[in-house]
Amino acid sequence: MPYLGGTLGIAIRRGEIPGLREFMLQIRPDLNHNKTGGAICTGQEDLETVQTEYLDVLKLRAEYNVYKAVYALAYALHELLQCEPGRGPFSGNSCGDLQRLEPWQVVYYLEKVNFTTSFGDEVSFDENGDVLPIYDIMNWQWLPDGGIKVQNNYILILVSQQPPRSVCSESCPPGTRRARKKGEPECCFDCIPCSEGKISNKFDSTECISCPEDFWSSPQRDLCVPKKTDFLSYHEPLGICLTATSLLGTFICAVVLGIFTHHRSTPMVRANNSELSFLLLVSLKLCFLCSLLFIGRPRLWTCQLRHAAFGISFVLCVSCILVKTMVVLAVFKASKPGGGASLKWFGAVQQRGTVLVLTSVQAAICTAWLVSASPVPHKNTQYHNDKIVYECVVGSTIGFAVLLGYIGLLALLSFLLAFLARNLPDNFNEAKLITFSMLIFCAVWVAFVPAYISSPGKYADAVEVFAILASSFGLFLAIFGPKCYIILLRPERNTKKAIMGRGTGS
Repeated sequence: MPYLGGTLGIAIRRGEIPGLREFMLQIRPDLNHNKTGGAICTGQEDLETVQTEYLDVLKLRAEYNVYKAVYALAYALHELLQCEPGRGPFSGNSCGDLQRLEPWQVVYYLEKVNFTTSFGDEVSFDENGDVLPIYDIMNWQWLPDGGIKVQNNYILILVSQQPPRSVCSESCPPGTRRARKKGEPECCFDCIPCSEGKISNKFDSTECISCPEDFWSSPQRDLCVPKKTDFLSYHEPLGICLTATSLLGTFICAVVLGIFTHHRSTPMVRANNSELSFLLLVSLKLCFLCSLLFIGRPRLWTCQLRHAAFGISFVLCVSCILVKTMVVLAVFKASKPGGGASLKWFGAVQQRGTVLVLTSVQAAICTAWLVSASPVPHKNTQYHNDKIVYECVVGSTIGFAVLLGYIGLLALLSFLLAFLARNLPDNFNEAKLITFSMLIFCAVWVAFVPAYISSPGKYADAVEVFAILASSFGLFLAIFGPKCYIILLRPERNTKKAIMGRGTGS
């Protein structure tokens, strides 16, 4: 018996039958059928004073089930007797006849029985005719005095179509990982969603797997998908606007170049050094076109060519402006007594040579930069975890700084010389236009540096393209706008007398 301590068992449901004990205590022996051969009963015996297990009505098990069965049959017969003729459930809306009752008719009403006993148990039948199963759980406990105590409780078994599952936690779906609950059995765990960039593609994963470099986790965290790519594209609104502006500037330069070619023999074109004006228009066209290299997915050749083309084109442009300014100063000096020798150093050959030398210096800087630390395309994943930003790294920051610094030096020198020549007589008033154009140029590129440094990814390229286009349009409009106005709209001022300042051209 000591081995039974702590044992669990299952027994038929125990119940109480109201009034049974009182009924049994009222029973008296039948004096006419006393054939036991023992003591003769008097019929006045009091059963309440007798120690017998038949009077223990607190542990009725099989009897309790019989009690419920009889009550179920009684409820079924009661419903059968309540049937009204013509409204019955059988063929022809007939009712069952208690005198000629068929078993299947009783079964029909038994299936609909549903009542609760005074002990609190519900009695009903499912579609298969099975009663709701209720069992008692028995627990034998060994007492200190050597006796056994039986604790009793009951369990209600609900039968379903799905087999019962003996698990503490449901399986973790893909996209999550299992995390065991502290202090609980191994089958008890939480399902923790995978963090961004990690996935799990099977049930009950214990850990999440990191996606490869060029991939990112799907919203459900169950699949690695390719990362989105981001760069200044020809198909997005910003890229379309910049491209259209670049092509517009190129077209306008070509139109003005045609106008100057057509009017090349007029005083306005000849007086402003036509050869340098043509070269300046060509360099401005190159400045507009080089901005297109900054749009589109970066590749090795575009990364290497974009800054080189930008640097050489702008140096060619600023060199032309610088030489034009120097020529203006030389001509004014030559107009004074004893100053004719100064023009010897600013003839056509010297002008071409100066532009060539200044541009060659920039070409040498670009060549050294490309050879030592060439710009290359780079996949940047620092800005966005779920996106690849394609950009060109400059390779050598010093090389890029020298390239910009050389352009800035020439622009500053041009501005200073033009500023010194701003008060020359009106017949040399191109210096005023150059001063204004270089002021715009310097302002744009001074604002460019902090904007470029603080702009991430494709917006850095957009800032540089904007600076190229803004400075190019500034130079073009400031220098060629007034000349085109006179050539096309005020031809009466396009005369030698008016340009020399001796005409009244209104």
